[in-house]
Amino acid sequence: MRPIGFALASLLLLAPPAHAFTVRDMLGRQVALAAPPSRIVSLVPSVTEIVFALGGEARLVGVTDFCDFPPAARQKPSVGGMVSPSLEVIATLKPDLVIATNAGNRAETVAQLERLRIPSYLVSVDRLAELPDVIARLGELTGRQAAVAELTERLVRRIREVGEAVKPFRRLRVLYVLWPEPLIVPGRAAIVTELIQLAGGTSITAGNAEAYPRYSLEAAVAGAPEVIILATHGSGSSPMSREKWHRLASLPAIKAGRIHSVDGNLLHRYGPRIVDGLETLARVIHPEAFR
Repeated sequence: MRPIGFALASLLLLAPPAHAFTVRDMLGRQVALAAPPSRIVSLVPSVTEIVFALGGEARLVGVTDFCDFPPAARQKPSVGGMVSPSLEVIATLKPDLVIATNAGNRAETVAQLERLRIPSYLVSVDRLAELPDVIARLGELTGRQAAVAELTERLVRRIREVGEAVKPFRRLRVLYVLWPEPLIVPGRAAIVTELIQLAGGTSITAGNAEAYPRYSLEAAVAGAPEVIILATHGSGSSPMSREKWHRLASLPAIKAGRIHSVDGNLLHRYGPRIVDGLETLARVIHPEAFR
């Protein structure tokens, strides 16, 4: 019996705790915790929005300065910006998990968290089709699995309705201006390019392999956009940027008076509001589909 007892004791010592919580993040990294996380810091505005939409905000103990939606997110303690959050503040909040992204947070931040023995979970979303997956993952992390299906089904239904609404109409050439000076536009890998496609348009800058390349004004003019969309970033679209485009009177979009401003936060984040952004794009590109 002694050898069997010794073997069992060894197994118990080697086995993880019975309440261990182990998952893989969206980069395939294993994240092992002693229990489901109850104190989470979000370094990603999109993640913060999803956690609130799922009703899991009670577990959020810290967010970034950019986590400004819903308004209640501003009431959470801030750890600073996305690029250089304060590790000291994060440590003070005593999180059992920090959620970060490989697009917006620095790899150095994740490495520093590891040195502080603060577990991190990385999210990575490049396409709208990945939205249900990240919602399900965050539902598991926040214990809100029961809210996942209702939220996901509602968003998927609205995406499908947009596609059906614009399907009868010809695709229009769209120039989306992420930033006016220097001119920054969405390339092939940008989620905005996918949204324009779903909204019944064709981005004239989709041929660029980079996600958000610099673009020349000459190339934009050569693309003869039929719709120009200027992204705003919190404080509204710059009047100067509109004046610059209005001077290009030969462009089809300017001739038709089809230059519009949209809230960039709806289109550049992959939280639930991205579907609001898709619907806005569709109404701008094909207003006739919604009369």
